[in-house]
Order: sequence, then C-alpha cells, then structure tokens
Amino acid sequence: MAAPPAALVNRNKKHFLGVPAPLGYVAGVGRGATGFTTRSDIGPARDANDVSDDRHAPPAAKRTKKKDEEEEKEEEEDLNDSNYDEFSGYGGSLFSKDPYDKDDAEADAIYEAIDKRMDEKRKEYREKRLREELEKYRQERPKIQQQFSDLKRDLVRISDDEWRQIPDVGDARNKKQRNPRAEKFTPLPDTVLSRNLGGENNTSIDANSGLASMVPGVTTPGMLTPTGDMDLRKIGQARNTLMDVKLSQVSDSVTGQTVVDPKGYLTDLQSMIPTYGGDINDIKKARLLLKSVRETNPNHPPAWVASARLEEVTGKVQAARNLIMKGCEVNPDSEDLWLEAARLNPPDTSKAVIAQAARHIPTSVRIWIKAADLESETKAKRRVFRKALEHIPNSVRLWKAAVELENPEDARILLSRAVECCPSAVELWLALARLETYENARKVLNKARENIPTDKQIWTTAAKLEEANGNHHMVEKIIERAITSLSSNGVEINREQWLKEAVESEKGGHIHCCRAIVKVIIGYGVESEDQKHTWMEDAENFTAQAAFECARTVYNIALATFPGKKSIWLRAAYLEKNNGSRESLENLLQRAVAHCPKSEVLWLMGAKSKWLAGDVPAARGILSLAFQANPNSEEIWLAAVKLESENKEYERARRLLAKARGSAPTPRVMMKSAKLEWSLNDLDAALNLLDEAIKVFPDFPKLWMMYGQIYDQRKDVDKAFEAYNTGIKKVPNSIPLWVLLSRLEEKRGLLIKARSVLEKARLKNPQNDELWLEAIRVELRAGMKEIANAMMAKALQECPTSGLLWSESIFMEARPQRKTKSVDALKKCEHDPHVLLAVSRLFWSERKVSKCREWFQRALKLDPDFGDAWANWYRFEQLQGTKEKQEEVKEKCLTAEPHHGELWCNISKNIKKVGWSTEQILLAVAKSVPIPI
Repeated sequence: MAAPPAALVNRNKKHFLGVPAPLGYVAGVGRGATGFTTRSDIGPARDANDVSDDRHAPPAAKRTKKKDEEEEKEEEEDLNDSNYDEFSGYGGSLFSKDPYDKDDAEADAIYEAIDKRMDEKRKEYREKRLREELEKYRQERPKIQQQFSDLKRDLVRISDDEWRQIPDVGDARNKKQRNPRAEKFTPLPDTVLSRNLGGENNTSIDANSGLASMVPGVTTPGMLTPTGDMDLRKIGQARNTLMDVKLSQVSDSVTGQTVVDPKGYLTDLQSMIPTYGGDINDIKKARLLLKSVRETNPNHPPAWVASARLEEVTGKVQAARNLIMKGCEVNPDSEDLWLEAARLNPPDTSKAVIAQAARHIPTSVRIWIKAADLESETKAKRRVFRKALEHIPNSVRLWKAAVELENPEDARILLSRAVECCPSAVELWLALARLETYENARKVLNKARENIPTDKQIWTTAAKLEEANGNHHMVEKIIERAITSLSSNGVEINREQWLKEAVESEKGGHIHCCRAIVKVIIGYGVESEDQKHTWMEDAENFTAQAAFECARTVYNIALATFPGKKSIWLRAAYLEKNNGSRESLENLLQRAVAHCPKSEVLWLMGAKSKWLAGDVPAARGILSLAFQANPNSEEIWLAAVKLESENKEYERARRLLAKARGSAPTPRVMMKSAKLEWSLNDLDAALNLLDEAIKVFPDFPKLWMMYGQIYDQRKDVDKAFEAYNTGIKKVPNSIPLWVLLSRLEEKRGLLIKARSVLEKARLKNPQNDELWLEAIRVELRAGMKEIANAMMAKALQECPTSGLLWSESIFMEARPQRKTKSVDALKKCEHDPHVLLAVSRLFWSERKVSKCREWFQRALKLDPDFGDAWANWYRFEQLQGTKEKQEEVKEKCLTAEPHHGELWCNISKNIKKVGWSTEQILLAVAKSVPIPI
C-alpha cells in the first residue's frame, strides 16, 4: 500500500497537537465535565526555593523588533514645552512607567464617582437648556407640515371643476422603468419537464450510495429490489400510515372507547415539555441545595414546601406530590405542608389528604376551611364546619363561615351557641342581635355589654336598634351612657372615631343616632376658647363628606352657644340654601334676624328666598322689618327697589328710590334712580337725576358713564364726548371711562385719536391689561394685524401674568402655533379662568369634544361667576352635545348665577334687557358666542 502524500498529512494534522495545554484548561468542559486534580498532577512536595514546574504556562509569543520599538516609543514621556499646559500640566502621564496597583484603581474609581455625581448635578440644567434650544429651533424653523397646513385646510373650498382641472403628475420614473424591455424566456430540457410532470418535488437517494443500506428494503442481496432513485417523501407518508395503524390498534374495539386520542396525542406530547425557561444549571443547584436542607433538618417544613414548588415550576408535578407527601409523613403536625399537599394533588386525592391532615391536626382552622372549600355541595360544607366546631369551638372564623351557609333561623340558633363559645367576639353578638326580635335583641346586646364592656360598637348598635323601633328619646341616653361606661372602663374616648361613627350612622339612615353622637361628643376635649374654630372645622369636614345632618347638628350646637355670631348664622344659612329645603332655610333665617337684626345679609337672604318662592308680599314684609332694624341701609333700600322693579311695580320702585334719596343719598342710590328712569326710556328725568348726582358725587365713575351713554343713545356725540372727557379728568383711574371714550372716537372715525386716548390712559394707569387689550383690538378692527401683534408682544412684556392678554394672544396666532402659545399661557397663568376658557375653545376648534368639556369644567370650577365660560359651554353643547347635556349645563348655570364676563355683561348690562332672568341672559349670550375656527 502506497504512503499518502505529505501535503495530505500536513492538511489533516490538527494545529494544537504537540502544543502545551493553555492555563486552566479542563478536558471535556464543553460537554459538562468538571475538572479535578490528583496527587499525580500536583507532584511531590517542593521546597520553597525550588523552581516551579509550570506545565500549563501559555506559549511565549514571538516578539518582533518593530513591536519593541513601538512599546518603547509609547513608554517615552513627551516632556516638551509644547505639551505643557499651566492648568493641567503635561499632556501625557508622568507615571505611566510605574505599576498600576490597587490604590491607583481605588483613586480612579473615586474620581469616576465624583465625575458622575457632578454630571448628575448639571444634568437638569443641561436638559432644560436643550429643551429651550429645541423650542427656539422649532419656532424659527417650523416643519413643512406646519407651513402648508393652512393651504391644506383651504382644499375644503375647492369645487369639483377646479379639482378636475388639476393636471396629472407626469411619469417620474427613469427611462429603463418607463420602457421595459420584453422578457426573455429560456427553454428547459424535456428531462426536467418529465421529472416534474406530477407536480411533486422528489428528493431521492442514489441506491448505490452508502446511505441506501440504512433504508429497509433497499439493495438487499437476495431480494428483487428495483434500482434507480428512491423517493423520501413516500417514506414519510409510509411512516405516518404506520403510526395511524398503531394508534388504531391501541383503541378498544369492543366498547368503542379509545385509550389514546389519536388527534390529541401530539398535543399531549407537547404539554409534557417543561415550561420553565430558566437555566437548567440553576435548577440543579437549587435542587441540590434544598436536598441538603431536607437531609440536614428534615423537621423544617419550608424546605419541603420549597422543594415541591421547585419541581412544580419545572413541570415535574408528580415528583412535587411525592416530595410533599414525604414531608407530611416526616412532619405530620405542619399545617403548611398539608395545605400545600392538598393544593398540588387533584381534587379527589386532595380530599383524602385533607382528611388525613384533620386527623393529625384537628385544631387547625385553616385545614378545616380548606376541607370545606374542597366540597362542592352546601350540605357537605355544613357537615365539615360542624365537625370542625366540635374540635375548635372557640374559633370565630369557623363560626362565621358556618353561619354564612345557614338560613336565618338556623343561623340564629348557631349564633346563640357561638356567643356562648366566643363571648368576646363582637361581630357574633351583633349578628345575633340583627337576627333576633326587638325584645330579644335588647337582651342580646345587654349580655354583649356585660361580656365586652370596652367596645363602642355594641352601644351604637343598641342606639340604632332603639331608633329603628321608634324610641328616639332613648337614643341620646344610650350614647351618653356609652361615653360614661367606656370612660369608667378605661377606654380612651377618641373624638375623631366617634365623629366618623356619626357619619357612618347618617349614611346608614340613622339620623337620630348621628345627631345624638354629634351632640354628646362635639364638646369632648375642646377648650372653650377653641370651640368656635373647632366646630366650624368639624362642620366643613361633615359637609365635604356629604354628611349634611351632622353639619346641621354642629351648627345648631354652635348657634346655641354663640347666638350673636353672624358668621355662624351665615354658614348655617348657606348650608340650608345649598343642601336643605326652602322651609328649613326660612326658619333658620327667621331665628337669625331675631338674634342679629343689624345683619343686612340675613334679611336680604330671607327676602330673596320668599321672592324666589313667588311669595312677593312676604318678601316685602321681611324688607319692611329690615327697614325698621336698619333705617338707613343702602343694601336694603336697593333690594326693595329691585324686588318692585322685577315684579313690574315701577311706581312703587320710584317712590322707594325717592325715599332712599331723602334718607340715604348714596352714589349707588342715585345711580339706580337714574338707571330706573333710563330703563323706562324717560331720558330727560334720567339726565336730571344724573346732573344732581354729579354735583354731589363727581368722583363716582358710573355716573359719568351713564351720562355719556344716554347722550350717545340720543346721537348727541359731542355731549357724550364732553361727558367722558370730564369724567376722565375727575376720575383718571376709571378704566371703563377711558375705553368708552376711545370707542366713541373710533365710532366717529378718528382712529388716531382713539389710539392717543388709550396711550394716554396707559400712561395714567400703567400695567393695565384691559387698556392694552382694547388698544390691540382697535388695531385688529382697523385691519392692522402686524401692529396688533407688535402691541401684544409689548403688552405681554408689561403684564406677563395677564390671563386676558394671553387668552387673546392664543387666537391671534396662526393655527399651527396656537397649541404652543396655549402651553406658554398655561405656564405663565395656570389658574386664570380666561386662559382655561381659551384652551377649551382651542380644543373646540380641533373637535376634541371630551377634552373641551373637561377644560370648560376646570374654568368654571376655578370661577363659577364667570358668565362667558357658561355661555361658551352651553353653545358648545348646543352644537356638539345632547339635550340632556344642555339642560345639565343650564341647571348648573342657574345655580351659580354668574355676573361677570365681557360677553355676559354686554347683555346683562344692556339697558334694553334690564330685568332679564339668568336663563334669558344665558341663551342670548350663547347666541352671540363666536364659533372658534
């Protein structure tokens, strides 16, 4: 036999043969083998001076001359002057030649920690600066989408003809794509077509190759085996057929029942795959560790539980069951082990396990409850609980579980036995009292008090029982006895807990009980000088929790103690107005004015209540009594005038005002007198009254306003101008007067004069947002949008926290920039109702219905007196909401009775609409609300 060529030998020779093994090499470690060392590996003992035999040293690398030169160059320090800096020294390291030891590593770690800490300190500032730069960049260079958004929006107005006239886009593809060449087809040989004629791909094996002997029936000597190609696909089909035959043989042909489900066979195999996705080595280590714990201390139940759960997690449920049962044998007194065994076993086996557990630990409540849970029928559950109570008669938990399964009659019998066995269980006593009749319940609660003299719940239940049976006089006595008894038995009387009990009693419908608790406990532990303050806080807390009866009781006690305090009467009156009935409010106000006859507000509230109820004579009677108590009160005179004018009794109103001018000639009385004549279209009488008033009160701005408006209504512009001009000289700090004068100039067509008036007003009244807003609107009405934008920028610099200006500036921006502007506005004045209204209108323009509603509610929660927000919300609901939503908004508005707002005052202060109700004003203002675009 010839020797193989040398090239072939060298090619097949492995590179590691004849080379020493690397340091730490262990043979077979890739297959899971672990290394070990024997005495033959270590060798004989050596002397300290012996040269070590390092058999596993790594091979010495060949060092070239070039490498040595490079290392020397790196180690050389560059100490030139050009590499030196006054602050940081030389650029390179002065100590690069020295060894790098632990101290150096520790110092580097400290410096690295310091650098990291300093970087964290600067992080917030750096991120803030980046955000600001990004915002500035976005403002300077808006996206293409933002630049063309207005043009896209204009496409809505394009007609069909204009759309058809838009030219088609040309073919922008290159020449090769536009003019594809004809496809070329290469004809296949006939052999390929004949081989694939059946439409199947055959993967074949050459019969003469070595693999053929592995397939049965292929090239077997002595048998007629066809030569040629063998089809592997057919072999696979044959294997499937064979599997089907075997599965059919397993089925029981007599009964027709199948031992193995052929369809679900593979699914069952899949379910046997372990579901644990962790590392198998970790499982092995844990298993070994837990085994060591079990063997070291077999009487430690948690070790057995942990072992069983480990097997359960890895999918070996049967092994887990075997382990836990073995643990139960070793520790038969551990209820944790028995409960875990019951959990791991199937239901039928679990019952047997729990039965065995109950025999070993008959006093375990958890085991008996688990035994009851395993039973499906109520009858069986009852039987288990009764058996359990024989062994553990003093378990409250078992009694409660047993009682829950019984009907009321059997439950009563069980509870009567339960309270004998567990006399200190309050819940059982109370449950028994609820099931008994009134007489028996009283006896039960008396026994409960004897057995548990330190529990307040028994006393409150007794009070509720008496209230439920109509013995209201007994309720307060029981609560008083409760406080006395509990104090004598050393129980601390916690005022907060008792007040909380009063709230729960009210919510449970026990009004007399809650009143009694508040009455008895309200003064407990409160000093006399702190009583008013503490009681008002208690009343507010009760109101916040919707416990209005408790709050009412507190106010009654406070009013009995401090009958002359007007503030308490007012708080009680507002409580009745918002949460009580009209009768209760009127009764309270009658008592209030008797104790505080000089309080005008209480008289006016009483008169208004009668007027709203439609009882005008009674309202007049209250006001006449108020006149007697407060003869020169401006508020009462004006309230009487309003009552008469609202009821169309204008002559009576005139007479009242004449009397008021005689007895209490105040500016408001004079103004109301002129306004009444103006509303009745008697302009001469109104002007005469204003002439008189201006002589006496020249510094009251509303008189000058009315004077000018009446002349403006008469088309006498010169006299109106003269009135406003004189008014601003007398009262230069009245902003509405300046605004009216500028509008008059604008109306006369003198735009420059209007601007100069407002500029002069701003000089007299600096940092006034209303004047800036009027100046901006003058420019907008004149079509000077650029000037208006410049003025807005100046205004925001002078009044940076003005909600009026920010709300106007949002809608002065182009549509893409509005959202950014609104964010800036919210940052500057987050709690301004004008800004919140502007943001809600912004959402309205974007058709974000739910967000729009949410922001309307925010604005009105902040300022419910803001009429413009109510009108905008109502208009929004008219367009986007349902009838129910509209009615809901209207009801809330009528309750709030708003008075302020630019649009609202334009309607409510209009002389032609004097006497309009809140509903009429709301509907009128809603019509005038512009829909945001």
